[in-house]
Amino acid sequence: MKDEKLDISIDQMSQDEVRTLAQWACSEGWNPGKADIELAWAFDPQAFIAMRRGDELIAAGTILSYGGQFGFMGLFIVRADLRGQGLGTQLWHHRRDRLLARLQPGATIGMDGVFDMVPFYTKGGFQFAWRDLRFEGIAHGHQDAQAIDLQSIPFEQVDRLDRRYFAFSRAPFLQSWIRQPGGQALGLIEAGELVAYGVVRPAQAGFKIGPVFARRADLAERLLGALFAKVEGHTVQLDVPEINEAALKLAVRFGLAESFGCARMYHGAAPQIEVSGVFGVTSFEFG
Repeated sequence: MKDEKLDISIDQMSQDEVRTLAQWACSEGWNPGKADIELAWAFDPQAFIAMRRGDELIAAGTILSYGGQFGFMGLFIVRADLRGQGLGTQLWHHRRDRLLARLQPGATIGMDGVFDMVPFYTKGGFQFAWRDLRFEGIAHGHQDAQAIDLQSIPFEQVDRLDRRYFAFSRAPFLQSWIRQPGGQALGLIEAGELVAYGVVRPAQAGFKIGPVFARRADLAERLLGALFAKVEGHTVQLDVPEINEAALKLAVRFGLAESFGCARMYHGAAPQIEVSGVFGVTSFEFG
């Protein structure tokens, strides 16, 4: 897409521009995981959309497609000195329409949007589902001899458990996510089957934990304790669905306090997931 009069164009980002987007996200204080954007680029380079004025990057955003079955509108930034000119509105609608075109007919799009923008997103066809709340604090955990390296577990079990809480297969993304540099991925087994897994990863500041999926709250507590133990004494962030009361209680029990939040919204039918087993979402940026 190109507006000849204003010399504004929207198209796929280059890898150099992706690095700029990562820098913008850090400057906004969003504290992405150190490998998050690189992993998403490797999984779906078509998801990274640039708005340019001439050759100059002025805004950007992501529109991930998970096998054409589900989409997620994530990172969305207009350069600070150009805000309030309608550029963000133009890019947001372009991203929504472009993602719809990338998905199968009737596929759902998810997003985590800031609360102040909910009316705008609602006008754009999204419906509010719940709030995802960020909890932050100093990690204090405990070792659990039964929390084992997730890479030692057949990936088919990881993928199967993940689908209970994400609803769609994201195998290539997930395989990279649980093996990312500096990260630790742990799982719990019962009767030979994976019943909980989680990932802690280095961020620009401290560490982020996500996802944390577990069939029961007691499993989630053990898993979180083991993940916190991996980064004992460091600052950690955990994003929790507000409608999962057990997850909120666990975050507080581990000494974390609410610091931020987003509205989980869907364009189309909300996925049928077991939110009661989501004790930490993967990320606000990628679902």
